[in-house]
Amino acid sequence: MATGVEVLSMLIPSGGWAISGDKYEDIKFIEAEPITKSEFEAGFKKVDAWKLEQEIGKANAKAALLERLGITEDEAKLLLS
Repeated sequence: MATGVEVLSMLIPSGGWAISGDKYEDIKFIEAEPITKSEFEAGFKKVDAWKLEQEIGKANAKAALLERLGITEDEAKLLLS
């Protein structure tokens, strides 16, 4: 699950804000253009979706590498231990 910091980092990457929790009311817009509460709340789904895409991408890359090497995940773990 996304955090308020992750949401703001995605929506306002240039900074200019501070947050002390995961609620809209916890945000202090210091040098950033304020976003709406609905934008902030929708950002949690966006961050979670982005994280899922990253996990899927890593899993696909791992599977492709194991396929190229012609070994199983268990065999790769043995090699790395």
